[in-house]
Amino acid sequence: MKKIIGLSILALLAATPVNAAVLSVCIEGSPEVFNPQLTSNGTTSYVLGQIYDGLVSVKAGSSEIEPALAESWTVSDDAKTYIFKLRHGVKWQPNSLFTPTREFNADDVMFTFERMMKKDHPYAKVGGGTFITFNTKLADALEGIRKIDDYTVAFTLKSPLAPFIGIMAHQSLAITSGEYADALSKAGKPELIDQEPIGTGPFQLQAYQQDAVVRLIPFKDTWGAAIKNPARTPMVDGVVMAISADASVRLQRAVAGECQIALYPNLADRAMIEKSANLNLVQTPVASVGFITFNFRDDKFKDKRVREALAHAINIKPLVDLIYDGMGTVTGAIIPPSLWGHDKDVGAYSYDPALAKKLLAEAGFPNGLSTQLWAVPVSRPYMPNGRRAAEMIQEDWSKIGVKAEVVSYEWGEYITRARKGEAQVGMFGGIYDFPDPSQIPNNYFTCDSAGKPSPSNIGAWCDKEFSALMNDAGTITDQAKRIEIYKEAQEEFHAEVPAVILGGADTITAVAKGVKGYAPAIFGTSRLSGVTVE
Repeated sequence: MKKIIGLSILALLAATPVNAAVLSVCIEGSPEVFNPQLTSNGTTSYVLGQIYDGLVSVKAGSSEIEPALAESWTVSDDAKTYIFKLRHGVKWQPNSLFTPTREFNADDVMFTFERMMKKDHPYAKVGGGTFITFNTKLADALEGIRKIDDYTVAFTLKSPLAPFIGIMAHQSLAITSGEYADALSKAGKPELIDQEPIGTGPFQLQAYQQDAVVRLIPFKDTWGAAIKNPARTPMVDGVVMAISADASVRLQRAVAGECQIALYPNLADRAMIEKSANLNLVQTPVASVGFITFNFRDDKFKDKRVREALAHAINIKPLVDLIYDGMGTVTGAIIPPSLWGHDKDVGAYSYDPALAKKLLAEAGFPNGLSTQLWAVPVSRPYMPNGRRAAEMIQEDWSKIGVKAEVVSYEWGEYITRARKGEAQVGMFGGIYDFPDPSQIPNNYFTCDSAGKPSPSNIGAWCDKEFSALMNDAGTITDQAKRIEIYKEAQEEFHAEVPAVILGGADTITAVAKGVKGYAPAIFGTSRLSGVTVE
């Protein structure tokens, strides 16, 4: 993404009043866009989650869904219509391009969703028109949205969708300003809606330098402050997010007092944090799953024997033990053990190099093959050290004659290239944003009704049985029956080997002892509102 505002870190810090309480956060990557609809990237969502609000959200530090821009909602008897009562008195942020003339209302909800729903909408193709979460989770399910009055909207589904309210809590479905969009269109600059953000949240963008820093300032008129909700009120005079892909560097900055919150330090550095005089170790249980996925655009990976061979050639237990520092679980199930619906009977593929060689030979590769193996460049709960994991897989595969070139890019470029289908074997993963098993399997391994892969389905695996099972599980509300269907889906996934599950672990955060009120999210995005610095 191009630089929005090019300021140096020193200039940003110099611009802060001497006595101001500034919260400094070390994050692991640059936001690739400033509109939530166009991303499902957790790094970007962390930044945008401070700027935008959704109709509902996950309560900080819990799995409970709570009201946000919608004060309440009701569900019809047939479970197909959801009516949201919107919050009154919510103000929009201003910026140098735009000064709002009205408060948030139903027109903004209509604009946000119609942009994603209608192919002929003026903003449908702005920014590329790839609405990842909406296309994956709602496009096929949503019949329509209707404005009942200025503060009431109704969403009608084609059939019941059990995780609908959880889906609506996803940061990618945060509400954007229809009035701002109209103003940018009249100015001939519609693309700025995705670059110069206007939200209703507790903080607003002040400056951004790609791969260096994001600076936020408090939005004093945010609705959280208006209703006197401390958890949604900005309590600091500014936030500086220093960007560093290196987990060790982020922790070193925290130890040195340069960052008061360091995200995703290496799991192996827990002892260093615990021994630090100025840091607390915060361990948070999160539902996440990491994997390598095979690209079905590549003819060799269309042969299941090749995929099975590569799966059986990975010695998964030592990989999980080392990469997740004793905090991971060996499993072959796409739904993680920390979430309901996990199938404990779906184990990892056995480590069997002899079988792997046999399968490769049967597939026409008696002397092995060559491939790229992409490595996630940032530390995430689903993959704390992508480079090391890739190197371990590379070494295992070499024992069966497979030459794997480890490839990586800057995080934003990595995501963009992977979604374009460039990764032969791509390392990816996800953290659950809401407590429903459907999210990660639907995001990364399903295709729509027309057979088009989800944008995050980087391997382009379209299995009709798997997609049908996932769809069926989403249309019923009986959790026991849903668990049965998810078990079938996990068995189908394991049998077809579209990917190899690597694991997931709790997340740890280094937090300065002077920071109060920071609760890392279990589901969704961690908030910086309500946080104070002593």
